Amino acid sequence: MEFRENIIFRALKKSGFTTVWLLRIILPISLLVRFLDYFGILPYMADFLDPVFVYMGLPGSTAIVFMTSIFLPLYAPLAIITSMSITLRELTILALMCQISHNLPVESAIQAKTGTSFWAMTLLRISMSIVVGLTLNLILPQNMGMPVFAQTDPAAITSVGYLLLVWLKSSLQITVLIVVIVFLLNLLYNLLEKYKLIAALSKGIEPLLKFFGLPSTTGFLWLIGYIVGLAYGGAMMMDQMKEGKVTRSDASLLNYHLAVSHSVLEDNLLFVALGVSIWWILGVRLVIAWVVVWIRRFLLRLRVESLNL
Repeated sequence: MEFRENIIFRALKKSGFTTVWLLRIILPISLLVRFLDYFGILPYMADFLDPVFVYMGLPGSTAIVFMTSIFLPLYAPLAIITSMSITLRELTILALMCQISHNLPVESAIQAKTGTSFWAMTLLRISMSIVVGLTLNLILPQNMGMPVFAQTDPAAITSVGYLLLVWLKSSLQITVLIVVIVFLLNLLYNLLEKYKLIAALSKGIEPLLKFFGLPSTTGFLWLIGYIVGLAYGGAMMMDQMKEGKVTRSDASLLNYHLAVSHSVLEDNLLFVALGVSIWWILGVRLVIAWVVVWIRRFLLRLRVESLNL
């Protein structure tokens, strides 16, 4: 009875509020982006990125992939990539750029709810994507072969009615997914809390957190962000901030880290399945996350010192 009340029902109740909160952000934005694509606004915006992509070793046509990634989850740019004829070198560069900058309207909005600037997160991720693209173009071997994936021919959306039908279908799918994931996350957290495992778990990864410049209080949230990503991790962060378990400043540092490196299981597996090396896509994101947080800490220290003068 106690297990059902304090663990299962408590997880269900919290999951309900969290799911509604996430869907209020995700669903309107996803519908807006579908209309932008339907009316040809996304391809028009992508044209402006063509000259930049030449310096990243990418054909101008891939600009639409990056632009789509900025607005949508990784599955959308992935569908476009698999219909293109690109080399493994180009795919590796594009994969990392999309992994760092994807679904920004939703994920930056969720991070903003935890106290970190929407525009700071958005600009950070886009700028880091460009830096990574420029850098990889300089250091990657010129001949890496061809990726392994099948060509796809996704059906075109020919009417507003069909667009709404596709959006409704995908919305129902994402709703079910969110309900399941959020409930399991809350259930996991309640179990860890009941058996006093959170402190032990956080203690175990303290050396890793210290290396990345992150506070020890963010250990559990760091794990959640790496396993399921920013959307669900942000929802969990909101709960912990309300309960006083994580401070606003600690959450902000974690947000800077997770902005460029999160959901490493799902995100990486998607591109590894296409032939991209796990070491490139995982290693580069970890290095960028390390650099970003330590630069952030340095700037914060300079600000404190200037105020004390």
